[in-house]
Amino acid sequence: MSQVASVTTSRLSGLLTAGNGLPSSVASLSASANIVLSPISISQIVPQNVSPEIAERALVTKYPTAHVYCEKVVNLLREKFRAFSGEAHMVVEVRVSQDRLQDLETQTQLYVEAVTNVLDANRGDWGGGVFHGGGYEVSYGAVKKGGRNLLQSARISFVLEVSLA
Repeated sequence: MSQVASVTTSRLSGLLTAGNGLPSSVASLSASANIVLSPISISQIVPQNVSPEIAERALVTKYPTAHVYCEKVVNLLREKFRAFSGEAHMVVEVRVSQDRLQDLETQTQLYVEAVTNVLDANRGDWGGGVFHGGGYEVSYGAVKKGGRNLLQSARISFVLEVSLA
C-alpha cells in the first residue's frame, strides 16, 4: 500500500518539475497578470508532508514553496485481480511568505492558479496505472506568523485513480 503513495507522489512531483511544470506556469502567469511574482525553482517543490514550523527549522526554506504529498490511499478493489485498484488522495500545499500583509493573499491565489494550470494541462493518463480525471479542490488558510514574518498557505487536493498489478 505504501508503494501507491510513493508512486503517485513521484509522478506528481515529476509533472510539477517538468519543463512545462510549475516554474514555467508561474513565469507565464506573472507576465499575463502583469504582477511581479517570485519565481519558483525545482528545489522549492518539496515532495514531503511537513508542517511550516518544522520545515523552517529542519530544511533550508525559500518561499514560495509547494509541498507535494499523498494524504490518503483507498483500495476499493474495483479490478478483481489487481493488488491495488482505488484512489490516492493527493495534496499540493502552496506556502507564500513575506514581511507585509499587502498582496499576500493575491500572490497566494496566483501560485495556486499556476498549480491548477499544470493540473489542467495534465488531465488523463499519467502512465503506469495512474489517471487524473481533472477535478480538484482548493482551500485557503488564514495568514499567520511564520516564514519572513507572515505566512499563508493554500491546499490543492484531488484524487488520482490508481490501478497497480
